[in-house]
Amino acid sequence: MTACLVSTHDELITERGQMSPVAVVMTMGALHEGHAELIHCARQEVGRAGCVIVTDFVNPTQFGEAEDFARYPRTLDHDLELASVAGADLLYAPSVEELYGSADLRDLTAHVMVDPGSLGSILEGRSRPGHFQGMLTVVAKFLHLTDPDIALFGQKDYQQLALITAMVKSLCFPIKVVGVPTVREDDGLALSSRNRFLTKHERATAVALPRAIEVAAEVAAQDGAAAGERAGRAVLAEHPEIIVDYLVITDPELGAPATGEGRVLVAATLGTVRLIDNMPCTIGGGG
Repeated sequence: MTACLVSTHDELITERGQMSPVAVVMTMGALHEGHAELIHCARQEVGRAGCVIVTDFVNPTQFGEAEDFARYPRTLDHDLELASVAGADLLYAPSVEELYGSADLRDLTAHVMVDPGSLGSILEGRSRPGHFQGMLTVVAKFLHLTDPDIALFGQKDYQQLALITAMVKSLCFPIKVVGVPTVREDDGLALSSRNRFLTKHERATAVALPRAIEVAAEVAAQDGAAAGERAGRAVLAEHPEIIVDYLVITDPELGAPATGEGRVLVAATLGTVRLIDNMPCTIGGGG
């Protein structure tokens, strides 16, 4: 069955009909097997009688001045095919004007936006000012427009997931947020729409990121967070072409680490491509 492609809220409501419950998977298009896994999980959550909506929208307000909004891949025909095979009922691909009231990107500076709070100013937020404000704003819009019971997001964008979970709680959205584990390629690299921009050499080098967080997690389990961070950075230091932004170990809420459950997060640039990754870990008593 082919998912129904809609571009306006009126079309979305008409095609959705009385199907219930509803799950939404939000994407910026350029779908890959990581998105397919999110759609599979959404279908499992709502069953055959439910409705799975996939949003397909490259959101201009989460791109910084140094980031290329125009360059981001747009592959709507491919996205519709993948979403259909994965089990989606609807692919909602609105225009910028549909969501923001104007197609002129200069007008967006006056738009009401969602403040991510202090959690939005660390890690990715420190390196990409305004990114999480734009992301939360468009997520809030889509939660309103799709009116789902369940919203599924990948754990690869862990800080994004944490912020969305916090927003849903703070703003009293009656929605269940589900985090889906990262889907990886055979060599461990996390699937990402941006991987296509890596050269062959860069792609081979990029596997150092998942290796670094694995090493960091292993060392942290024995010797604590600080030792784990040093071990992970040492792996990345073997590849001078990798420009590291951060490799940190935090608690699951992205606060100061202690013993027990933790999270290893990394961000780095390889060529022109920014890559992020993370994995859960256990923090030992080494401090």
